[in-house]
Amino acid sequence: MDLFAKLHTNLGPLGKHSQYSDGYYMFPKLEGEISPRMQFQGREVLTWSLNNYLGLANHPEVRKTDAEAAAKWGAAYPMGARMMTGQTSLHEKLEDELAEFVGKEKAYLLNYGYQGIMSVIDALLDRKDVVVYDSECHACIIDALRMHMGKRYVFPHNDIENCEKQLERATKLAAETGGGILVITEGVFGMTGDQGKLKEICDLKEKFEFRLLVDDAHGFGTLGKTGAGTAEEQGVTKEVDLYFSTFAKSMASIGAFIAGDEKVVHYLRFNMRSQIFAKSLPMLLVEGALKRLELLKTQPELKDNLWKIVNALRNGLHENGFSTGASNSPVTPVVLNGTVGEAAALSHDLRENYNIFCSVVIYPVVPKGMIILRLIPTAVHTLEDVQETLTAFAAVKDKLTSGQYRNSELAVAFGE
Repeated sequence: MDLFAKLHTNLGPLGKHSQYSDGYYMFPKLEGEISPRMQFQGREVLTWSLNNYLGLANHPEVRKTDAEAAAKWGAAYPMGARMMTGQTSLHEKLEDELAEFVGKEKAYLLNYGYQGIMSVIDALLDRKDVVVYDSECHACIIDALRMHMGKRYVFPHNDIENCEKQLERATKLAAETGGGILVITEGVFGMTGDQGKLKEICDLKEKFEFRLLVDDAHGFGTLGKTGAGTAEEQGVTKEVDLYFSTFAKSMASIGAFIAGDEKVVHYLRFNMRSQIFAKSLPMLLVEGALKRLELLKTQPELKDNLWKIVNALRNGLHENGFSTGASNSPVTPVVLNGTVGEAAALSHDLRENYNIFCSVVIYPVVPKGMIILRLIPTAVHTLEDVQETLTAFAAVKDKLTSGQYRNSELAVAFGE
């Protein structure tokens, strides 16, 4: 059989909808300046789909720094991987400032969040080691664990009682293999918006010997008194052994970092394959990250503005009878019941008739029969934006519950 033959007949659970969704629901083009109001297919839409929590993407100081760094360094410098020819004092400066900010001894820059945490996990573990992880960990963590040649145990999302049971199993197995135990969870779960139960997991260290790795992509910059993330928010900065975050959310850029004890980070520097064999983070991104971190630390009003919008949006949704699940972070999922076809029709209605653009999440990302409209509030949204959205959501909710979308042309086309 030709390897490619199956690809023509089975496009996968998302790809099978590509005839109707490509370029609209999936791979849409938002154009114009990055802001709450952008252009989609020739008209202005109010968008809630940008991971620009603090509004730094178009902050004038950030734009100025990015432009000056591009003019000074170009997009290529430094050439080569960090270990070979890509090391600079500015890379080290950014690492030192990040480590200090999140309360760790050392930090190391990563080119991308996805490949970065995969490489961290791969470097930490050998076949003797055992992993215990939350069932809703991000795809990058799941992909990393697919590479792990040892045993792994999963616990239901934020179920600490079950996590303890998995640690009991892991402890017995590690005693046989001579390996260690790594627990992995997230600071904020990006789809549901609820915080990982870091404090409760850390409390289990009194009974079990393990190390804790936290992916805090959505918590960094948005949670904690200073914005240092979910560990700061829950008072367990010291108890979290390895802290990871990406620059793609609050920092509105590219790159990531891992932070922890100096000796552990030193080991990772010499053993993370995605960093040893990949080009160093370009200088314009490093200088840009330094400016973004400076603003994050010195302008607390950015986080305050974000939470003003989060609270207004969430309170308004609740007052209108919407569920936002267990979210206690800026991520705001609006949970509805309906088919994939109804989700397509509802989202189309929001975009075409109300000029509201938000991401719609359907099966297989969520269970069949569930629709999530995922909203990402930012510091640059306004209370008027919130009210406009609440009005639109109330209207489409009535149409959904009354069955108006059920037999629509789009619902029939999606066939579910």
